[in-house]
Amino acid sequence: MIAVIDNGICNLRSVTKALETVGGNPIVVRTPAELAASGAAGLVLPGVGALRDCVAALRETGLAESVKDWIAVDRPFLGICLGMQALFERSEEGDIEGLGIFPGVVKRFELPLEFKIPHMGWNTVTFKQTDSPLRRELETAGESFYFVHSFHCVPTERDLVLAESAYGGNFTAAIGRGRCFATQFHPEKSQAKGLQLYRNFVDLAQTS
Repeated sequence: MIAVIDNGICNLRSVTKALETVGGNPIVVRTPAELAASGAAGLVLPGVGALRDCVAALRETGLAESVKDWIAVDRPFLGICLGMQALFERSEEGDIEGLGIFPGVVKRFELPLEFKIPHMGWNTVTFKQTDSPLRRELETAGESFYFVHSFHCVPTERDLVLAESAYGGNFTAAIGRGRCFATQFHPEKSQAKGLQLYRNFVDLAQTS
């Protein structure tokens, strides 16, 4: 069982379908009570759109504390896009406070004119944590995933960086610590490689 948070601004159908495809049993949760009752072994926080809305929804429902508690005890967690950005202390997008689980900020891309913002489309990633369970059956460098974002995470602690990509310079494409992971790219839009990443997360949750 994998709980997927519905914060009102995420592509739930694509995420739950991907989890089902790789053998997961996703259940959508909207409150801390639903999460507690789900008996889920893993938790996924997806999000698209504005980070302000994502964080506000988590705080209004009480799921912000649920996410913090879940990660604090090292239960399998996967954040996607805004679900990654929300984990940091602050974002330049509206100068909002994130959940503050990890030190660092979310910055807007500042790039030469030839680079379009948002960064949208396929891009390759290089895994920095080569022994990560999320990387199983994926190449250390050169795998392509699908991105859609105007802001990128800048962790204070470099050992948090799970993978990097390049767009006018390197940026953090994924983070990982213990059994907490998050990706700036969208695995559910990344075809076979994205499904492999979801499969790795589901397998981790099943064996935890």
